[in-house]
Amino acid sequence: MLEIAPPATARDALIAAWRAHVLALSADLGWPLPALNARAHRTGVTLAMTAPLDQLLTATEVNEWAVLRAWQQCGLPLALAPAAPGYISYARRRTATMLRLLASSAAQPASQSLAAAAAARSLPCLIDDEQLTIGAGRGGRSWPIDALPRPDAVPWDALHDIPTALITGSNGKTTTVRLVAALGAATGVTTGHCCTDGIVVAGETVDGGDYSGPAGARGVLRDPRVGFAVLETARGGMLRRGLAAPRARVAALLNVSADHFGEWGIHDLGGIADAKLTVAKAVGPDGMVVLNADDPVVAARAQALSVPLGWFALDDGHPRLVAHRSQGGATCGIDKDGEVVLTTARGERHRLGPVDEMPLTVSGSARYNCANIVAAVLIASGLGVPPDGMAAVLTRFGAARTDNPGRLERWTLGGVTVLMDYAHNPDGLEGLLAVAQHDRVERLALALGQAGNREDDAILALGAVAARAKPELVVLKDPASFLRGRTPGEVPALLARGLVAGGVAPERIRTILDETDAVRAAIQWAQPGDVVVLPVHAMAARRRVAEWLDALQARDWRPGDPC
Repeated sequence: MLEIAPPATARDALIAAWRAHVLALSADLGWPLPALNARAHRTGVTLAMTAPLDQLLTATEVNEWAVLRAWQQCGLPLALAPAAPGYISYARRRTATMLRLLASSAAQPASQSLAAAAAARSLPCLIDDEQLTIGAGRGGRSWPIDALPRPDAVPWDALHDIPTALITGSNGKTTTVRLVAALGAATGVTTGHCCTDGIVVAGETVDGGDYSGPAGARGVLRDPRVGFAVLETARGGMLRRGLAAPRARVAALLNVSADHFGEWGIHDLGGIADAKLTVAKAVGPDGMVVLNADDPVVAARAQALSVPLGWFALDDGHPRLVAHRSQGGATCGIDKDGEVVLTTARGERHRLGPVDEMPLTVSGSARYNCANIVAAVLIASGLGVPPDGMAAVLTRFGAARTDNPGRLERWTLGGVTVLMDYAHNPDGLEGLLAVAQHDRVERLALALGQAGNREDDAILALGAVAARAKPELVVLKDPASFLRGRTPGEVPALLARGLVAGGVAPERIRTILDETDAVRAAIQWAQPGDVVVLPVHAMAARRRVAEWLDALQARDWRPGDPC
């Protein structure tokens, strides 16, 4: 897949020429007829092609060569640096020869034979540069890519899949992944999950960092201890790398939000939903795709799905849930008495307790976590977790900060309430500020920043959301690791514009670029009764801030004390 930005007048001719060149060269290489897709969008065109699994790297060269030839054919100006040694020139005669050599050197007939044998037995197969894995978790076996067995030497009877969920959405992915894993672990099975904070198996972090992409999925699915896998599946990883897990019993789309517009040709909520619903492709007729009935964009996209669905909503009486239950579908929602209610596909109704008494919801004020809970219950049910025992997990999960680190963590410091969360887009920040308003007695302080790869309008919108909470202090931060092409101070300037436009007086806005210093300034400002809200995005920064706040709490810090 690649992105181009041709003149609008040449777009159709260029796409037609590209198609012709890809088809001709694929035939020349002896590849099966590729599927081609040209997707026009606001800033250009995405050109995608399929290729044999062992030829994907060669296919990127084929795709680039076809575009360059089409570009020249259409008479468009072309300025390219000379090809580096070992890389392909776009001159046709030399290109064809070099591509044949690349394809020949990349061929892995042994891996293709094993992949085909696994598919014939309905077993998942994971392949990367180093390993090939058949089966998953405790039902899997891996071999080095340069020492693969013959198909008749594989212990097929010992290999099998494990219950696996793919969870995506704009907000709530990590919390929902962790809760589903906790629900699975309560059954006694060894669970593994990956998320933006790492790979975790049996409650222990195997590797820290952002593992919400294919590398995280492979890390979980290749661990021989794992019998139950929950995989956070981010939009960026899917758009760049596709799905690492070829099959899943459950896939879930929690919601879509105006975030990451402008990346990979996605410019609207519909495009975000389409990208995230890639997870549905891993689900077969015996699985379930879990969707949010409260999200109109998600609900509209569901009409194109042909796999079994499960619906969740904050209101168990939502018309879509009622209609789905009448047709024998599974749902989860909150009834008029405030209880979480799971309805299975068999029509069984299970009441799992009052949502306001579940620690994750902060007495019901964290409405987004209420939604995460009903989604997690439905996902876990689809993975085979029995409802018996779910209530016990829900009544304790979130009571300890270690249950869900970096997500709605809370401290009380000398009468000052401190909330730390990921809250990386307008919807996420709005939900967090709603919890802050529930705790607020006096004033509100906020440390605010945003990654530089967001469009200007998205950054201004984040400032507007913050302004609606009427904060008495906003400390704008701009960590160097989140500049992403912006100059230092550029994002805070946009946030300040959004805040002022929303009614925040300029004298209530400070700019302190270092994230830790910004947090410290907000805490030093606070007095008893105040609430300090800290959206902190970088994992290392969250760890530092949490350790510092723990130390303040341990020494009974009070406003006015040195910190």
